[in-house]
Amino acid sequence: MAFIDYYKTLGVSKTASEEEIKKAYRKLARKYHPDLNPGDKEAEKKFKELNEANEVLGNPENRKKYDQYGKDWKHAEEIEKQQQQQRSRGQRSSANSGYSSNPNYNEQDFSDFFQSMFNQQNPRGDSQRVRFKGQDIHADMQVSLLDVLHKNTQLIQVGEKKIRFTIPAGIEDGKSLRLKAKGGAGINGGPNGDLVITFHVINETPYTREKEHLFRKVPLDLYTAILGGTITVDTLHGPVKLKVSPGTPNGKKVKIKGKGFSKYNKDGDYGDLIITYDILLPEQLSAAEKELFQKLRNLKNHGS
Repeated sequence: MAFIDYYKTLGVSKTASEEEIKKAYRKLARKYHPDLNPGDKEAEKKFKELNEANEVLGNPENRKKYDQYGKDWKHAEEIEKQQQQQRSRGQRSSANSGYSSNPNYNEQDFSDFFQSMFNQQNPRGDSQRVRFKGQDIHADMQVSLLDVLHKNTQLIQVGEKKIRFTIPAGIEDGKSLRLKAKGGAGINGGPNGDLVITFHVINETPYTREKEHLFRKVPLDLYTAILGGTITVDTLHGPVKLKVSPGTPNGKKVKIKGKGFSKYNKDGDYGDLIITYDILLPEQLSAAEKELFQKLRNLKNHGS
């Protein structure tokens, strides 16, 4: 496998922080996302390269192995184990004791050493080949808030494969779902890697979401706020009638139980909807209305 400079793929330096790597990945992933570039093979290829780079550099442990072992980073544990075995037998060499600090090291030297290691581990041939887990594949999926109110089944295409899976109800923006053995093929008969899907939940509703709870401002006319009455409030579960008490102040909050969002992975179990009354002042009063308000003020001043 040829060496791929993942830092170059993400456009960051080798000293970039975790936050800088995350920011660069998200920016480029949005730019080259297949949903925004339908039919563009180059964009699709670039998007896959970005996911691969993020899998390595976005994981501190993987990044450490990559910085040390380059293209063979996935076999770091096997390499280190073999080095330890050789050191215990007294077979010290620059290839297995000074890798990270040897200025004369190059990738071809390492590939030769790695092949030698496999030959030593498998002197009797293919029947005892070392098996490795396949590469995890990372993908992004954009869904609307209403898409995740209930659990639902989706299809995602990874390479030539179409994979059907279920999105749990109530999944949050930025959360990931790991599909076991749906990633890259294993090496030498090893298990497949996993498919990790990160969700970007787009909220185009008038509600603000905090986990399973929803929040919304509801306009309330001045007269109903003063005198009381009944109003109808729209929720994600249908309209709800509310009784408004006389003298309701602006900004008053009312909790509507069970009319919020789904609790994670608990389809049919909902949080609460908290509404805040936003009292609307009347506009363009007629002369008669102004006169009535004037009388009301006079009564108030007289009463005080």
